[in-house]
Amino acid sequence: MSPSPESLFVDAQGLRLHVRHRPAPADAPAVLFLHGWLDHSHSFDALLEHVPAHWRLALLDFRGMGRSAHAPPEAHYQSADHALDVEAALDGLGLERAHLVGHSLGGIVALTYAAARPGRVLTVSLIESLGPTGGEPRVAVERLRAFLDDSRRPPHRKRYPDVAAAAARLRENNPSLPEAAALHLARHGTEPFEGGVAFTFDPRHRRRFAQGYDEAQWLALQAAVTCPVQLIRGEQGLTPAPQRLRARLEALPTLVGTPHVFPGGHHVHMERPSEVARVLATFIR
Repeated sequence: MSPSPESLFVDAQGLRLHVRHRPAPADAPAVLFLHGWLDHSHSFDALLEHVPAHWRLALLDFRGMGRSAHAPPEAHYQSADHALDVEAALDGLGLERAHLVGHSLGGIVALTYAAARPGRVLTVSLIESLGPTGGEPRVAVERLRAFLDDSRRPPHRKRYPDVAAAAARLRENNPSLPEAAALHLARHGTEPFEGGVAFTFDPRHRRRFAQGYDEAQWLALQAAVTCPVQLIRGEQGLTPAPQRLRARLEALPTLVGTPHVFPGGHHVHMERPSEVARVLATFIR
């Protein structure tokens, strides 16, 4: 059995980010895993049991999630922050280039970073991810108003009596999430709080961003990605409307083959880890 990744921290302009790292020889593929919204790096644990043992693995907790530090009280989270997190992880681990594997939000970040830093990304594997919601340019004003409204509401950490109750809450928000997967996410994503437990993520992540990509901007960003890209989806996962899905697939000029579709929901990599690991290994090899 290959050794488990060890925890360490890297600096992102003064913010401590948690990374789990498994060293390997310099000529081994370096693969950085990026988790979904309000998740953490342990969402990939089942997958790690099936990926090649010689890979150099890095699993990042985005700022304000997992075991990474929260933004200071006077700060606000914005989508571009996560690209800074990726760069901090690569720099902190001394990685010139890496393969990126992103689930949901992590996939959005992986494509964003690949477009901005083409020289540092070898491939991108998207798991249940094909960009943000997007929309028409007119939603920019609505988004800004929502951001200002949200900023007036104090952050609230909800207490749960135990890990099982926290896992049940995850399944309420995501009914396709299997019970075992929910328990795993809750076990690694909570901490003691007021006689019970609370999720470790910063509740300010629930606030809406002040700015975001409209559909035209996102398609332009996708078109700037130069590395090979693959898409992995769950049959019961989140799927854009057919017209938007076609447009986004067409706007990925380096998409390799057709999407890999497996039985499962939005966390298909936790439900079908061996199958997902197989297509990752084939693609990265």
